[in-house]
Amino acid sequence: MSLPLRKVGRDGPQVPAIGLGFGSIGGFYGSPGTLDDKLALLDHAHAKGLRFWDLADVYGDSEEVVGEWVKRRLEGIHFDGITPIEKTIEAMAELKKQGKIRCLGLSEVSAATLRRAHAIHPISALQMEYSLFTMDIESSTSEILKTCRELGITIVAYGPIGRGILTGQFQCHADIPEGDLRRMLPKYSEENFPSILKLVQGLRDVANAHGSTPAQVALAWLLAQGPDIIPIPGTKSTAKIEENAAASLLKLGDQEVQVIRSLVERTEIKGGRYPAATLAVLCTDTPPL
Repeated sequence: MSLPLRKVGRDGPQVPAIGLGFGSIGGFYGSPGTLDDKLALLDHAHAKGLRFWDLADVYGDSEEVVGEWVKRRLEGIHFDGITPIEKTIEAMAELKKQGKIRCLGLSEVSAATLRRAHAIHPISALQMEYSLFTMDIESSTSEILKTCRELGITIVAYGPIGRGILTGQFQCHADIPEGDLRRMLPKYSEENFPSILKLVQGLRDVANAHGSTPAQVALAWLLAQGPDIIPIPGTKSTAKIEENAAASLLKLGDQEVQVIRSLVERTEIKGGRYPAATLAVLCTDTPPL
């Protein structure tokens, strides 16, 4: 809902003519209800256009409530598939102009969308899954890596150790804990484990020659693909932080890099990196402007 706007001061922003005070939500006038009640109220206020909010620490837990509301809103904000990418980039470019961000990056888009976005404002980085276990961006079908290099865009490689599978920590599908995302991904199926273990052993052979680990070799191999590749391995372990950091110092020889690539090419891994329904949504192009 669009409400009439009024300017805040001479140089301030335009805000709705009616705002929302937080004395009631903060408990000044009796119980404001549960957290869910408060969040639902804020949802309603936002939907009605009451988006000029006045709060302070004297209003009970109002700041914490808004923090939780913002957190939940961010968790629900995703690619809508309707807004042309050009409009999205225009908005992002305005944030850069205001000094709120330093550069623009995208995640999981097609080469065509990347070109459309870059035509509006230079894109600095593209986050894509890329590892010895998932090399889709190199294919002539996707042309993601080729397009990034043509446009001077850095690849931010997520899942660079195959979501941990290349560490060798799992010997079979049953080793993956219940509730773990990897149990649902086709590439981590039981039928693929003989090939997975073969790939891990090949990395271990190279690692032994360097006094390193298979995970470090997997990261070093990605780094060897070019200075425009930045792996972002995740972990819950401080020991793994140390291990991953040390991988940046591991230099593989050209022959080792090729041997590892040849091993991957000979290793048959069936299935996609996500279930079919998810893949159908990822990298979907937005409507034309």
